[in-house]
Amino acid sequence: MTSWKTRLIASVLFATAFGYVEAAVVVYLRAVYQPIRLQLHPGISAHDLLPAITLDQLRARGWEVERQLYVELGRELATLVMLASVAWGMCRSRREWFAFFALMFAVWDIFYYVFLRLAIGWPATLFDWDILFLLPVIWTGPVIAPVLVSCGLVFGSLWAIIREGRGCPLRLSLWCWLGMIVAGVVVIVSFCLDWRNIQAGGVPNPFRWDMFFAGLLGGLAIFLLGVFRERKRTRCVPPSFATPEG
Repeated sequence: MTSWKTRLIASVLFATAFGYVEAAVVVYLRAVYQPIRLQLHPGISAHDLLPAITLDQLRARGWEVERQLYVELGRELATLVMLASVAWGMCRSRREWFAFFALMFAVWDIFYYVFLRLAIGWPATLFDWDILFLLPVIWTGPVIAPVLVSCGLVFGSLWAIIREGRGCPLRLSLWCWLGMIVAGVVVIVSFCLDWRNIQAGGVPNPFRWDMFFAGLLGGLAIFLLGVFRERKRTRCVPPSFATPEG
């Protein structure tokens, strides 16, 4: 099997390149939709994504909205499947699979914004609003919010991958996993609270930073607590450093 360091480098390279592909797709989509938005909202900046174009507004222009919407939803689902599939090929266990998936998702997301900034100068600031996801409803928020989530995923996934590669796999308790899942759901809800308003073409309401940071920092604290307790309980020694008696 390929060493964990080689797999780590390969996964980061794939996610970075995939971030460029995703950014290129968005550049093309904006070239199609942005002239319509500027006609519907003459006073907005050319870089603003919100208020969004509604489905009724596109239908009024003769667009086959349903087909295009299903294609876009399929593209988002395919993105997750691609990342999960590559992570599957990189891993040796379910723990590694999740760690590699989280790492590639985070690197992909960060470099998506990096390449968009290089290509079209957007986002102008990390507080520009973005439409993050469409499944199962519209996710929106300032760019810095998903970037912070991705930074947290990079931190946690690298920790797990390095531990696994050095022969000391990170085995968190069930309660730790449940706590992190709840924290993740809180973060997702903070992105989705305003979906009806956004879908109707409204200006976004103030972002729920309180809910977002409660989920983000809570999840990080639960992870670190789980790591601390796991290290005290197992006191794992990598095989290369084990004594003959051990």
